[in-house]
Amino acid sequence: MAEKENHNTHRVAILSDTHGLLRPEIKEVLKTCEVILHGGDINSQKILDELKELAPVYVVRGNNDKEWAEYLDNELTITLFGVRIDMVHNKKHRKVDLSGIDLFVYGHSHKYEEKTVDSVHFLNPGSCGPRRFRQPVTMAVLEIEEKTGDWRIQKIDLTESDENKDNRPLQGVNKGNLKSTVEMIVKEMRAGRKVEQIAKKMNVDSEFVEQVCRIYVTHPGVSAQGIVDKMEVSALFERK
Repeated sequence: MAEKENHNTHRVAILSDTHGLLRPEIKEVLKTCEVILHGGDINSQKILDELKELAPVYVVRGNNDKEWAEYLDNELTITLFGVRIDMVHNKKHRKVDLSGIDLFVYGHSHKYEEKTVDSVHFLNPGSCGPRRFRQPVTMAVLEIEEKTGDWRIQKIDLTESDENKDNRPLQGVNKGNLKSTVEMIVKEMRAGRKVEQIAKKMNVDSEFVEQVCRIYVTHPGVSAQGIVDKMEVSALFERK
């Protein structure tokens, strides 16, 4: 394990929505931190155990963390190196009064966000797990000065390196046939066919098929249009 920073500046890793993927680049950042905060949607105990091997972990349960995560809290309030922090997966489900809180951490949307509301710093570190097409790949590091207690947020953005791996247009998918394509994928999935079989039969990228299937499974009763909305298709078709 890499040596942590000296205690003149404390580093706290903040991430969320890893959905079963702990990227090597993220692990390198985590090795430089004394504590890890995870805003939920971890996916499995295995990923949580991997995080615990790197540093002490504070975590809340996400909406996709099923039976294995029943022991996890839905909301946590902690103090780290003098900074008072409240954390929940979906900010709409917050129950704690934020009076006296310095930093409010949440996830769920996969979108990085920072803002200050009534002297409380709001932070969504985004997602550094499997990328939803052209959404950013992000996390954050909280840096706290020991002598002064001053703190700041450092945004970590891996989007460019992730894009360099593969920036091809999606095969067999366009705005005109998007909803009907999703409907056909769901129909094939219900018939018991696997992702690779569906992709080959429909001549559609397997990445797209996998995303449709995952949303369908994790959001029972979702419609084809609902799946499209969750895919953030406006970002999907933005090409450089």
